[in-house]
Amino acid sequence: MLRLLLLALLVIQSLADVTTGIPDQAPPGFEIWESPIVLPAPPVQGLGNWAVAVAKAKKFVAGLTLPEKINITTGVDIQGRCVGEHGGELAAIDFIFAGRLVEGDSNMPTIPRIGWEGLCLNDSPVGVRFSDFASEFPSGINAAATWDVDLIKARGVAMGQEHRGKGVNVALGPMTNMGRVAAGGRNWEGFGGDPFLSGVAVAATIEGMQSVGVIATVKHFIGNEQEHFRGGSESFPIYSSNIDDRTLHEVYLWPFAEAVKAGVGAVMCSYNLINQTQACQNSKLLNGVLKEELGFQGFITSDWAAMLNGVQPALAGLDMNMPGFVGYSIGDQNQPDPSTATNSWWGAQIITMINNGSVPESRIDDMVTRTIAAWYQMRQDEDYPRVSFSQLTEDTFRDGELVNEHINVQGDHYKIIREIGAASAILLKNTNNALPLAVKNLKRISRFLHCDYGVSDLYQVLAYSVQTLVLTPMVPTSAATATKGCDEGTLALGWGSGTANFPYLIDPLAAITQHIQFFDPTVVIEGVLGDYNFANQTAIASLADTCLVFVNADSGEGYITVDENAGDRNNLTLWKGGEALIDNVAASCANTIVVQHVVGPVLVESWIDNPNVTAVLHAGIPGQESGNAIVDVLFSDGSQSTNPSGRLPYTIAKQRSDYGADVLYTAGSTVPQITYSEGLNIDYRWFDANNITPRFEFGFGLSYTTFGYSGLKTSVSKRRRADERQSTTTAEAHSTSAPASSEPASVIAASTSKSSQSVSTMASISSVLPSAPASGSTSASASASVNPTSTATAPGVISSPVGNISGPAALYETAATVSFKVQNTGHVGGNEVAQLYLGFPASYNEPPKVLRGFVRKFLNPGQSETISIPLRQKDLSVWDVVKQEWMMVTGAITVSVGSSSRNIHLTGTLNL
Repeated sequence: MLRLLLLALLVIQSLADVTTGIPDQAPPGFEIWESPIVLPAPPVQGLGNWAVAVAKAKKFVAGLTLPEKINITTGVDIQGRCVGEHGGELAAIDFIFAGRLVEGDSNMPTIPRIGWEGLCLNDSPVGVRFSDFASEFPSGINAAATWDVDLIKARGVAMGQEHRGKGVNVALGPMTNMGRVAAGGRNWEGFGGDPFLSGVAVAATIEGMQSVGVIATVKHFIGNEQEHFRGGSESFPIYSSNIDDRTLHEVYLWPFAEAVKAGVGAVMCSYNLINQTQACQNSKLLNGVLKEELGFQGFITSDWAAMLNGVQPALAGLDMNMPGFVGYSIGDQNQPDPSTATNSWWGAQIITMINNGSVPESRIDDMVTRTIAAWYQMRQDEDYPRVSFSQLTEDTFRDGELVNEHINVQGDHYKIIREIGAASAILLKNTNNALPLAVKNLKRISRFLHCDYGVSDLYQVLAYSVQTLVLTPMVPTSAATATKGCDEGTLALGWGSGTANFPYLIDPLAAITQHIQFFDPTVVIEGVLGDYNFANQTAIASLADTCLVFVNADSGEGYITVDENAGDRNNLTLWKGGEALIDNVAASCANTIVVQHVVGPVLVESWIDNPNVTAVLHAGIPGQESGNAIVDVLFSDGSQSTNPSGRLPYTIAKQRSDYGADVLYTAGSTVPQITYSEGLNIDYRWFDANNITPRFEFGFGLSYTTFGYSGLKTSVSKRRRADERQSTTTAEAHSTSAPASSEPASVIAASTSKSSQSVSTMASISSVLPSAPASGSTSASASASVNPTSTATAPGVISSPVGNISGPAALYETAATVSFKVQNTGHVGGNEVAQLYLGFPASYNEPPKVLRGFVRKFLNPGQSETISIPLRQKDLSVWDVVKQEWMMVTGAITVSVGSSSRNIHLTGTLNL
């Protein structure tokens, strides 16, 4: 979300050191990229397990006056205790309705007659923002790097507990944008570059958060894949993401569909345009896709100040206006400046809309019903805690009122934070078993700490005890300022609204020192703090047995610019001369171990093959237990020593130009055009389709042990075989071809498909997402796509019965199973992440292979286990742009099982 004034054109900031980027080139005929109008907004029906909640909500709403309903649709700016609150926007306003003067009451709560105080909406995807005594969790990208559904869900549960404990009704996360561009500023908040992996992670996160009664908010819907021109520091013009129908469904919508199936209570629409229409007033996407096709039962909220007018969003399906006023900005200390607030697009304006017939009152009823239904669905009517903090101040009292109760909600969550931090660490290189280290083998160790070290004196951590460790304030950390907008210490998260306050931060410097001294105080530990102190680096490195080099790269939300990086990274290199530091140390130290704290892919070609760089650990953005998590992986002699099992959730290229898409840094047109011309070939799919060799492929990660694979078997379910006997349809009989997306033919057609299940079931392996075609695809005409009513089903096409959530129920039935054996062939126990990829027949024009399953499994030395991965019908389907249905493929599907997208151990065929 954004905390800046969005209604004034801002001077575009110069990016002098941008090394590359895609110029603003609208494709010929780009004006035909458009979203058809889909009206009216589908009313909530109580599908799946929402029936009781919706019935209660309808009864609740039936007893409200119109002003009370309007108060539930409109926020109160950011002057409340949470970043978003409902309240009396109408309270101090007298207005005319139905010929009668209605007088305002400035002291009225949202619904004074019954004492309903509204909802508290608060960031963030990594913790309770603007609060104290709450945890800073590992980033979404680290959660995805574990490839462990149980850990991801446990993280969701813990975050949900802390939001609930602080009285937050609606947690503004998880974030599930796809990381289309490697330099994207907020990629670290999401779950990586594959729709299946992202869908599994977002569903598990939502299930965890909502299991304790918090309403989760999946964001940003949709095509919000870069910060430049998205509505941040460069505010206007805002870009249009031009996405063809097939790519939308098989890539970018996939995680959102899984979120809906998991029962998510809220969706946040984004700032950007999609196919020339702004997301929060895009009726095709909100009405046609989200509410009609997917059967979403919750409410849609705007991103903060993402509404551009009042009538169109209301008709298009938006249910909540946040923060409630047209514009706002941030003053000193990141606090709201009330002088910038102006009138609301909604609030009292809704009265005018109803009076002049622009918006029917039934649409207002549905907005409120959806919001209240989510409140009932999470049982927040049953003794839910009240808000106990204020995002406006850290003081206990404000204007004589108790606003911060300083409730400690952390519990023992440091344990799951540390476990995920270690489980998400990815071992990229380990020559001659340089890792793990054992203190007994060390005589002299040197640490070269770039800008990636230390704890914050801003947080006054004077005596936080971890075993015998006492942390003393050292230097400011990039994660410890009010905006998180600096890079002067160990990097444990990026910057922007996706952050939270650190209760403490365990830095690598202190954690490693404590660990070594605990086991052997005679080991000489030396270090150099700073990036460019080359003389001292060389002198100390030449004396050491082992040299640890910590480096980083940062990014965040576009309303903050750090070192001339306006959210998105300007390049894919390490920050502050990290490469030079590595080169200088490695020139004098034959056992140089590099630890990267980075927000996404960084280029390593200049130093990765240096023989003196013996090991590389890719640690990501691990949260408050960063140093302890690093110690657990680097050393073999600790009580929580961990064999690394993290796997890359994205591809690391050899050069930036190898990626299929990049950030649009400059704009020459009124509306910057970002056309998703790579279509289905996101991340590793692009590398496979274009025969490009990456440095480290998607799914890659080494271990301290080795694993063997054998015994691949495939089977088709009995029901699927029966269906095949009834169907004579071939792939060629359906429109699934995917021409270049610069020839869209119309863009997103509507669909009526829905599914009956509202909550995903997650086992150790999750099969939670659809198939993915190659480049762009052609869709049905706009005129034919508005509110289709045909339910006829062609043979081979999965029907779309009304009354289901996230597509027809058959989509989520098991259609086939793949099984195989994995054995630990090494000498230490460890987790293997077995990955299943499918290659569809060429006639479907899909990427060469797509991820469709994975299992993280711990095995002791010599132990073997048979793993079975179910494949749902959706996993074996492609999106038919003409029928507007998921269609199961027929023919021979290539089955590939391996330890990464390119390290394939077993291959076979699944015949459908």
